[in-house]
Amino acid sequence: MSKVVLITGASSGIGATVAQYLVHKGFKVYGTSRNPKEAFYSGVRMIALDVTKPETITNAVNTIITKEGRLDYLINNAGMGITGPLEETPDDETRKVFETNFFGALEVIKAVLPTMRKQQEGMIINITSIAGYMGLPYRGLYSATKGALGIVTEAYRMELKEFNVKMTTVAPGDFATNIAAGRYHAPILDNSPYKDNYGNTLALMDEHVEAGMDTMVMAKVIYKIMNTKKPKVHYRVGYFMQRFSIFLKRALPDTWYEKLLLNHYNL
Repeated sequence: MSKVVLITGASSGIGATVAQYLVHKGFKVYGTSRNPKEAFYSGVRMIALDVTKPETITNAVNTIITKEGRLDYLINNAGMGITGPLEETPDDETRKVFETNFFGALEVIKAVLPTMRKQQEGMIINITSIAGYMGLPYRGLYSATKGALGIVTEAYRMELKEFNVKMTTVAPGDFATNIAAGRYHAPILDNSPYKDNYGNTLALMDEHVEAGMDTMVMAKVIYKIMNTKKPKVHYRVGYFMQRFSIFLKRALPDTWYEKLLLNHYNL
């Protein structure tokens, strides 16, 4: 019997690629978006879910359980990007990115856990980010949301061990997706003391995304994890220097590592 997978944020980017790849591998895949235009695409069953609206999460999960009788995997992929000087980012946008990237992911986890506990098996893969391992200039809020999700995953793993429900994170680096177009960008204000540095950093971030890896790399890594009996706590997927930057943060004095970031962003 085909294993059942729920992937949030599956209408584009990494989520869409992973969903279609898993269908190709024989999984029964339910993908979500806030406003799905079609019931199916490339074999993926698309259903409505907005991670900031708990009632839509409940409805989506109940729909899957009613139809399939089980749920084997959750891939918590839905999220949003945000850039801007911390001082100048509107408070409502700060709350919105945490509601989406952190609290929304937690709500989906809560919705699927009763079924996975009852089954005495299941796996939850939280998509975080290499940016979540460090505070990056003009991306501090995004880093904070992904870092928080990674820490919660570590705690959840231990709490769920007795129920045979596994949890892990996959932290991508830069991938060639439309995330840059979908980010919230705090405006570059003419009278802002951050105008030049923020503008230059924003341009550099967009260049990194355009030169990013193929999303199929993520799909293959996730598929491999799904077939692992004892998944690691964290996985990182990206170019060598992106993954190596995490090692450097742990190995170097904080100020040395900060200097490397300042040089990287020409600040």
